[in-house]
Amino acid sequence: MAATTAWLLFVLGVGHVVYGFVKFREPLLSGLAAGVVGQFTSPEVRRTAFWFVMFGALLMLAGQVAIHAVGINDLYLLRLVGVNLLVVSAVGLVALPKSPFLAGALISALIVAASYRII
Repeated sequence: MAATTAWLLFVLGVGHVVYGFVKFREPLLSGLAAGVVGQFTSPEVRRTAFWFVMFGALLMLAGQVAIHAVGINDLYLLRLVGVNLLVVSAVGLVALPKSPFLAGALISALIVAASYRII
């Protein structure tokens, strides 16, 4: 189950990036066409697009770390990933109650449970 939850986190990151590219296609392409450097500070939609996709990449990284932790049976590292994501998700849910941060909270809770071998 630990490997499944770690992969779920990676897949969440992939989904975040793919959704970001679909939802923010125009702002991302216009930022690229404008030369990239300094082009994602404004307008606001470009900045939002940039950070949305970058957050997805960070979720993928966290997922890869969790997958690695499972592979080497490092329960502390797995717990570290889960707790950090749980805190980020909790803050996200407080700031934006009707948001997909619930998915992150559920996955991170499963990762923490797996790190204690509860599941």
